[in-house]
Amino acid sequence: MAVNAEMVRTMFTRIAGRYDLMNSLMTGGRHHAWRLVAAREAVSAPPGPVLDLATGTADLALAIRGLDPRRTVIGADFAEGMLRAAAAKPAVRAQRVPLLGADALALPFRDRAFAAVTSAFLLRNLEDLAAGLAEMRRVTRPGGRVVALEITRPGVPGWSQVFGLYFHRVVPAVGALVARDRQAYRYLPDSVDRFLTAPELSRLMATLGLRDVRCRRLGLGTIAVHTATV
Repeated sequence: MAVNAEMVRTMFTRIAGRYDLMNSLMTGGRHHAWRLVAAREAVSAPPGPVLDLATGTADLALAIRGLDPRRTVIGADFAEGMLRAAAAKPAVRAQRVPLLGADALALPFRDRAFAAVTSAFLLRNLEDLAAGLAEMRRVTRPGGRVVALEITRPGVPGWSQVFGLYFHRVVPAVGALVARDRQAYRYLPDSVDRFLTAPELSRLMATLGLRDVRCRRLGLGTIAVHTATV
């Protein structure tokens, strides 16, 4: 099933109020540690501002600011409900993280505007993955970093089956109970099933002109942090 941007926008706005709670329940709270890994990659970029795409409730943007308070970190998302949920967080106000609406496929920024561009759980939701990665590359300065945190199929016999059972059976049930939205949490495992494997994503990033592409696997292989240089 192809990704429909308007469906994705509506869905994430719909679940924004329970998004953080569901992330904590689904991952046992590990999503904060995964974002911290991505944040460390971002702050290793040269000095300059950072753009956090699909910022959601701004957890990754806040992690970056926590590691490097001198950097400007802008959070951008195309789901209005997510931006409202982020803006309501006291930490976002305290850390002075600007938030704006923006489509990852047509970013409203000039070329080479940022030292790093990050995303957490964005890429699976793009109508055009190559175009989205190309936009991330376009707005990143030479020598800067593109960092992408994503869920991925673990590819380990035995564990893959357990993960699939959990993702396809347990997660939608919890989503129905907690977020009152089984459909959104059925979309989540389906989006992972149809997405590229971690090695395939690495190859695509390299094909699009990103250099020194590296991938770090976390969460028993279910999470991948891709880092590349522009």
